[in-house]
Amino acid sequence: MSEPTPEILAAFEAAKGFMPVKEGLALYAAAAEAARLGLPLLEVGTYCGRSTILLADVARAAGTVAVTVDHHRGSEEQQPGWEYHDPSVVDPEVGLMDTLPTFRRTLRKAGLEEHVIAVVGRSPQVAAVWGGQLGFVFIDGGHTDEHATGDYEGWAPKVAPGGLLVIHDVFPNPEDGGQAPYRIYLRALESGDFEEVSVADSLRVLRRR
Repeated sequence: MSEPTPEILAAFEAAKGFMPVKEGLALYAAAAEAARLGLPLLEVGTYCGRSTILLADVARAAGTVAVTVDHHRGSEEQQPGWEYHDPSVVDPEVGLMDTLPTFRRTLRKAGLEEHVIAVVGRSPQVAAVWGGQLGFVFIDGGHTDEHATGDYEGWAPKVAPGGLLVIHDVFPNPEDGGQAPYRIYLRALESGDFEEVSVADSLRVLRRR
């Protein structure tokens, strides 16, 4: 099982974001396994780059690239008045969230800028113009059914045979969290295209058959 260096783990922990260390380590290990295919590693939902650090470090070691897709205006639960709102990432000029500058500083501080392609846009639109296969897709974007379904339908078909689909914030119990990621996780299993490889708290790792 691959693990990040203490320096990369420290950069991950210092970055603004929500992923716990245990899930981060599971994400890193999954990405390292998938990177053996030699294909790009893609995540949906950049926020400020916490998980991107891990994927970029794996990509650097494997000689591939991490692609991260986000509109950088924040998901529903990050808007003013909601639980995960952070006023420090609001653009004072336009009054809207803009996590892109923070993300860029995060990558620069970790020394990983050249190993990442940051795509600023909405996930379904980006998926519609993405032509190639991916060795790894990490879905961690908006948690409404509309957004989670759009991410799944847009990106799951791009996972190469033997590649990994990773879904974050999968909560079978509605009392623990939103159900949209859980529903796309079930859909992936029921499709017959994916089999479960591992579970780490709310992180599910699936392999394309």
